[in-house]
Amino acid sequence: MKFKRAGAGAKILILVLLAAAVAALLSVKTRLDAAQADREALARQVQAQQEANAALADEIAHSGDEEYLESIARDKLGLLEPDEIVFADPSK
Repeated sequence: MKFKRAGAGAKILILVLLAAAVAALLSVKTRLDAAQADREALARQVQAQQEANAALADEIAHSGDEEYLESIARDKLGLLEPDEIVFADPSK
């Protein structure tokens, strides 16, 4: 059985197709790397949002707790008990 050798045109065509395939693979790899970076960034955002949701759920769970409400009134609203006196430190 004899095989016919490929001509120069066929060899060039194969070389061009091979180069195109390599370029396509590099392009796909670049897009894959970008997609993985996006996925990691989104995973970090999801984690941060889950932590924020857990903190809010904790606040909701303790919303009826009198000590919790007092701490909010003191820290966020600056309210005091009727018989309390606040001493301000001017060095801070």
